[in-house]
Amino acid sequence: MSFIQEFKEFAMRGNVIDLAVGVIIGGAFGKIVDSLVKDIVMPIVGRLVGGVDFRHLYFNLGSESYETLEAAEKAGAPLVKYGAFINTAIDFLIIALAIFVAIKAINKLKRAEPPAPEPEPAPEPEDVKLLREIRDALQQR
Repeated sequence: MSFIQEFKEFAMRGNVIDLAVGVIIGGAFGKIVDSLVKDIVMPIVGRLVGGVDFRHLYFNLGSESYETLEAAEKAGAPLVKYGAFINTAIDFLIIALAIFVAIKAINKLKRAEPPAPEPEPAPEPEDVKLLREIRDALQQR
């Protein structure tokens, strides 16, 4: 079997194609969640905690002070952007919740496999059958 033929068989397996589709959908889903967090969730959370925009929260580790995050970034100051980390953590939580809900729904939709039929009892040996017939005949007397 040639290398190209082996590769073709590998690439056309259902698992590889399913994985590729999953990666593509996951990338698109990540963009949706990112927008949800940055454009909807975080502004609401920021408003609830006093009008804070989390994207602009940072610690300046340098000696100079800067008015904005953008100015500090342009100057190349060493920064700890904890606001961006908070956004990313909330992204993760929303993605994890969505995956949990999706897997739970998929598991619910899966059909339960019917139980395996019970095996037929083994036929009785002749001597046991004969003893039962004798017992039954004696009981009828």
